[in-house]
Amino acid sequence: MTFDKEKVIALCNDFSKNTLMQTLDIRFTDAGPDFLVAQMPVNSRIHQPMGLLHGGASVALAESVGSAASMLFVNPETEEVRGIEISANHLRAKREGIVTGTARIIHKGKTIHLWEIRIVDEEDRLVSLCKLTNIVLPKSEK
Repeated sequence: MTFDKEKVIALCNDFSKNTLMQTLDIRFTDAGPDFLVAQMPVNSRIHQPMGLLHGGASVALAESVGSAASMLFVNPETEEVRGIEISANHLRAKREGIVTGTARIIHKGKTIHLWEIRIVDEEDRLVSLCKLTNIVLPKSEK
C-alpha cells in the first residue's frame, strides 16, 4: 500500500472539526509513514496569565498529533486509539507566533504505541518535549 500524504493530512484536519483541535486552531500540515506534523498559533487565546504559551495547550497539541499519528497504524473500522499517559517538559517560553509539533514513533506494538512529540518554534528551537503512550483497543459499539 502506498502512503498518500495529502489524503492523511486532509483526513486529520477533517476529523478535527468541532473538537478541541479546532478550538485551538491546530492544523495538520505534514505526514509520513512514521510521523505526523501539526501546527498551532500562539496568541492570547492560549496564554497563561503571564502572557506565555500555556503548558496545557502544548500538551493538547502533543496529544492531538500523537493520537492522530497512531491512527495511521490501526484499522479504524475495527480499532480505536486512546491516550493513556503523556509527559511534557517545557523548555522555552513562547508569546506569539506558531509552534509545530512532530510526532515520531518510538515503539509500535500490537496494543501499545509510544510517541515522541517535539514542539518547536519557527526557528526550530525546542519549546516542549513530550512523550505519549497510546493503547489500541477493539472498536466499541455505539
